[in-house]
Amino acid sequence: MLRFITVIWLAISATAAQAEIDIKQVTSPGGINAWVVEEPSIPFIALEIRFRGGAALDAPGKRGAINLMTGLLEEGAGDMSAQEFQSAREALAASYSFRSFDDTISISARFLTENKGEALDLLRQALVDPRFDQEALDRVRAQVLSGIAGDEKDPNAIASATFNALAFGDHPYASSRQGTAESVTALTQDDMFVAHRNALTRDRLYVAVVGDTTAEAVGEMLDELLGGLPATGVPAPDDAEFALEGGVTVVDFDTPQSVAFFGQKGLKRDDEDFFAAFILNHILGGGGFESRLMQEVREERGLTYGISTSLVPMFHAELMLGQVASANETIAEAIDVTRSEWARMANEGVSARELASAKTYLTGEYPLRFDGNAEIAKIMVGMQMVGLSPDYVINRNDFVEAVTLEEINRVASELMQPDDLHFVVVGKPVGLTSTN
Repeated sequence: MLRFITVIWLAISATAAQAEIDIKQVTSPGGINAWVVEEPSIPFIALEIRFRGGAALDAPGKRGAINLMTGLLEEGAGDMSAQEFQSAREALAASYSFRSFDDTISISARFLTENKGEALDLLRQALVDPRFDQEALDRVRAQVLSGIAGDEKDPNAIASATFNALAFGDHPYASSRQGTAESVTALTQDDMFVAHRNALTRDRLYVAVVGDTTAEAVGEMLDELLGGLPATGVPAPDDAEFALEGGVTVVDFDTPQSVAFFGQKGLKRDDEDFFAAFILNHILGGGGFESRLMQEVREERGLTYGISTSLVPMFHAELMLGQVASANETIAEAIDVTRSEWARMANEGVSARELASAKTYLTGEYPLRFDGNAEIAKIMVGMQMVGLSPDYVINRNDFVEAVTLEEINRVASELMQPDDLHFVVVGKPVGLTSTN
């Protein structure tokens, strides 16, 4: 019911969402920063915490340690076993989520205002005083190993993993954050404490809070919640060098349908051409059924059920990626059409009609992202991590509207490199062989 009410409240003001969101910045006495949106009409608080670094901070020979450690944060803390921790959480009707990614560790918390103190104390114990009991370690390890085994049989996972391994050499991005069966099996309880100490540190911290609280109250609680974490951790890895040249890599896999994962270099999130590239990607392959690739590969030729592209500006590398699946007999044609559309966009750019249509969609859907306290908190913490200012939510659509036809077509000619596209194809593709 609370979620329903929250959505209704925001839906009513969706068209004026930018004006409704008043972001306040606070700093605790201990120097911890947070962004806060006060919404006292509903007795509910959403808290988002991010630690920059994520699985890329795994120690040499310990791949998968940070991912496994993150999965253990709710498996007992302080003097509570895993079962006791879950019982305490359920008694508070609180929700916690702990997830690791290549560049971040994400913690999401949801709780009623009346349970704020107890919910925050339980979260503090999970973050600051985890137990990493051997029984819990073995159980969660088994879950991770099951996921690794499943990925070894999943064509999509194989394609992505192969692309990353070829693209990034010995950088952490080259391997799965889950680790390998061998590396995860070898991880110990001591490795969990080391991973925790290295990754969950105050110098990597970003916080956003939305709901029935005040900026003053958040400032007071930050040190209590997070002040017990180490001040600093291990250094971040160097930036990754994208090592893939244009071509095709075929991974033999017994399936009637091939999966192709493809990409080239992208551009940084703070690049002055980012918004032009963002709109460009929407027109090419990020706009669903209206995108060029969907029209040409699916609608005109019937070669796939779906094809998509995305800009992926990670912290240590920038990519433009895509994915398509087609029958073994037609995947070669799907790749040819994709590369041709890539080249056509580079050479001819986009039309005024395409640009206007993309702007209408992108500016219209943006307020709809703010569909609840939790979503607003996620957006705010993400903004902090890429160096945006609070007024971005007000100005974002202006940035989209400011992109001119001349600008987007210049970016198309500079960014789109069809000869640099590399396709990793998993399956038994007819008429395709590896070129590398």
